[in-house]
Parts: sequence; structure tokens; C-alpha cells
Amino acid sequence: MADSRPSLAEDVERQRYATVLRTAGRVAAAQDIEAYLVGGAVRDMLLERPTTDLDFVTVGSGSGIRLAEAVSEELGGQTVHVYPKFGTAAIRVHDSQVDEPFVLEFVGARTESYRRSSRKPIVEEGTLMDDLRRRDFTVNAMAMTLDPNAFGKLIDPFDGLHDLSDRLIRTPLDPEATFDDDPLRMVRAARFAAQLRFRIDDAARTAMQSRSERVDILSQERITDELQKMICVAEPSVGFRILFETGLLHHILPELVELQGVEAVDGHRHKDNFFHTLQVLDNLAAMTSERDEEETRYLRWAALLHDIGKPVTKRFSRSAGWTFHGHEDLGARMIPGLFKRLKLPSDDRMKYVRKLILLHHRPVALVDEEVTDSAVRRLLFEAGDDIDDLMTLVRADITSKNPRRVQRYLNAFDRVEQKLYRVEEEDRLRNFQPPVDGYEIMETLGITEGVSIGIIKEAIREAILDGRIPNEHDAAFDLMMSMKEDALRRGDLFEEVIQDLRGRERAATGAIKEEIFRGDLPRDHDAAYRHLMRIKENVLEERQES
Repeated sequence: MADSRPSLAEDVERQRYATVLRTAGRVAAAQDIEAYLVGGAVRDMLLERPTTDLDFVTVGSGSGIRLAEAVSEELGGQTVHVYPKFGTAAIRVHDSQVDEPFVLEFVGARTESYRRSSRKPIVEEGTLMDDLRRRDFTVNAMAMTLDPNAFGKLIDPFDGLHDLSDRLIRTPLDPEATFDDDPLRMVRAARFAAQLRFRIDDAARTAMQSRSERVDILSQERITDELQKMICVAEPSVGFRILFETGLLHHILPELVELQGVEAVDGHRHKDNFFHTLQVLDNLAAMTSERDEEETRYLRWAALLHDIGKPVTKRFSRSAGWTFHGHEDLGARMIPGLFKRLKLPSDDRMKYVRKLILLHHRPVALVDEEVTDSAVRRLLFEAGDDIDDLMTLVRADITSKNPRRVQRYLNAFDRVEQKLYRVEEEDRLRNFQPPVDGYEIMETLGITEGVSIGIIKEAIREAILDGRIPNEHDAAFDLMMSMKEDALRRGDLFEEVIQDLRGRERAATGAIKEEIFRGDLPRDHDAAYRHLMRIKENVLEERQES
């Protein structure tokens, strides 16, 4: 096919990075280095998509690092990050007109080959054609000349421009060989299809199906990096559906695959929870499209994983039909292990996802007009600053095809939000901090750290959430003083009992502490001690039986 756009020179001049490209070309010519802009930057320029990643390929041993150092000097001494082992170098160039710096990456042209059982390629020096041939898709296998005498000339040996026009994801070479070389390309195909709204070539899709098990040799970090990009696109279901249809998702996220399918008993059917989940994810993406990508990434993970507890909790009864009682609790408990396996962060972002999944059914219970303010307070307390994101997830979870039903749910959640705002305004419970803290309790009662403080703080919190006292210092202080003797008695009793536990008996500590905090302890000391010892014996018997 003859190129309909032999030069990109005019396209370059519309880019914020035009000066950077001209400079790189001028410096390369002065250094007698053959240099090209390649890959995603060329693709995005043709698609008129913004980019901050500029990849340069040079021909000749050591030429990539040499050009990076020369360009850095020409741009005013920007720091060059050199990776001699890989023959690459990178420069970050800041532009006052954009938030993100441009990242310039330089590498010598190369060939790559893979052993079937290895994740790591065998890399050798090559030509520009070798370098383009090894790339994943034709739309990423285009280059632009930087030489000032031919600046902007498009080099397109695999008809990538035609595929851009057809919105097609196709491999430059045989797709089975391409995916065998680097199985991550199959996940990237799904991601690009979702990100660019392209379709995948039939031959490539067939190869993805036949080679899906090859993703098992990949490092989890590389797979998750693609998932992180996929989940942030405008309609992420496109990518996840492709992963499912090609069998890749079965290897990457089997917890999602287990949601797929519809079971029927006596004409009672439940919805397909996999496709429901994809719709929830798309709903949420649309609802948060105006928010920053980084701000909503883990809210989207919560949408993707919110129902993963359903397969295990699925039950059918003639009276209630299909139920998934407790799926939110089980799903939340699955998140730490799932995040660890996916190499996702185990910090507050994981806890945020776990919290939203745990609470995502709670607002539904508040729809009833008879719901007390106490229930509303408890949701505000448990959700904290994430209450707005929780309500966004709850709204996204409405996937009915019946417009009237959808509107009925939305109206109900409007009323729930009104309750939340009213109670929040009255009680100031978001990110609740007790009006009387541990330091004041210790100072007032003349005690050191111990469970007595926890007993008092919990009693104050519960009294506020139940509406028995206002969220104010004086009321909380009065409650502390009224219960101090019982709290100190329980605290002393706990310390005495714990000191008497030996070896395996310490396994009963949690149950004893639970009883100390919330149990109905006898007033007599000896009777209370014996009561706690019986709890210890029960725990040990249960452990022995199990």
C-alpha cells in the first residue's frame, strides 16, 4: 500500500514536543547518528492523541546512550539516566505548559528472540527494520525520520497507517510467533483495543486463544501494569471482555471468571454476575469521567472486584430464590490475598478497596424509611471520608435494563444521601475521633495504657453511634466517669487472667478479651475469674476438636 501521508512534518509542528524532536534530529545529524522517533508517539500523533512518552531508536552500537547524552547537553544539561546493561538511556524534560514531564527514551535498534520457557529475551544489535519487526502491533511499528534533510518522513513497512484507519490491532509478523516471543502482547492487545476502541484482527484473536496459557510465564508485575492501564480507560469492559473471551482472564483473574454463568432452578434464574460486574465498572467509569485517573483507579478496582464473594455464597431456597448472603464480607476478606498475588499495593489503597467492598450493600439497607439514625451514624463512622465514593459505587451497581426500576433505585439512594448529609451535619461523624481520647482517660483516671482505656473509648463511641449521647466532650466525659469503676475492674481482671495463661492457653486471649469488653461479667471477682476460665476451656476444646 502506498503511504497517503509520506511526511509527518506538519503533524509534528502541532505538538508541544516539536522543539524536542527537532533538537534530537539536529543533534543526531551532528553526531552522525541515524535516529528515528518510533512506536506509540508516532501512533498517537497520527491519532491526534496527547502523549508525554517519546521513544527514539538509533542505529549503531552504543548510539542510543551517546545520542541521549548529546541531546541532554543541548537541552541545557538535563539529567540522563543511563542503563548500560540494556543499552538504553532516558531524559525527563519539563514543560511549563503540561503537568507531566516528557520522557525521552533512547535505545539502539535491536532484534529480540525468546526461549519458550523464559520471560527474558535474547537481545542482539540490529537495523531499524529489525527493530520495527520485533514490535507488538503494526500501529506501533511505524517510525519517523529525525534527520533534518528528511525530517518527518514516515516509515511504515507493515501498513500500520492503514490499520490505524481501519481501527485494527494486527501483528507485524505471524501472531502465534509474536505472542510466543512475548505473551504480554496478548494482554496489551486487549488493553489497546479498550484504550483506542480498536478491534483485534481475527488471526491475532485466534492466536490469543490458542496461546493463552503462555501468560503463565510472565512476571505478575508486567501483567498488572497492563491491567492498571486497562482499568482506567473510558470503557474498561471492552478489554476485560476480550481477556475473558480469549481465555486469558482464566489465568490472570480466575475470581472474575467464576462469576460468569446463569443457573436456573424451577424457572428461577440469577443474573450473570460477570457481565453485571463489567457493566458496573463501565457505569462507574462514566460517572467519574471528570475526575483524575489516579483519584479513581482503586475505586474502579473496587467496582471490578465488588462481587467476587458471590460464587461461594450462592444459595437457592424455594422461599427466597437465589441469594448471596455475606458475599460482601467474604469478598472483602479475599482482597488482601488477591492484591498480594497481583502485586498491587498492600497499603491504604488495598484497605480502601476492601472497605468499599465490605460496605457496598449497606446503603441499600438504609433505603427503608423506618431505618434509625443509629444505622446511618454507623455507616458514616465506618466509611469515613470514603462515603461519597461508596455512594458512587452503589449507584454504579444499578444495572437493570428497566429504566423505571433504575430511576426508582436512584431516587431511593437520593433519599439515603439526604439522610447521610443530615446526620453528618448534626453529629460530625465523618472520620470520627472520640471527644475524650486515651491521653485524657489516662490522666483523669491516673492509669497507664491497658484494656480499660479501650473499654471506655468503645463505650463512648457506641453511645454516640446509638444516639444516647451527643458527639460532644462533656457528655462523653460524664459517661467515662459513670463507668470508670466497671472499666477498671474489667481491665484488672483481664491482666490477671492473661498472666495466668500458659503455652497453648494463650490461644484463648482473643475470646477472653471479647468477653471483657462486651460480656455480662459477674460482679463478684472470683465468679468473674471462673467465668473467664470456662471461656478458655471452651476455646481449647473447640481447637482440639477441629
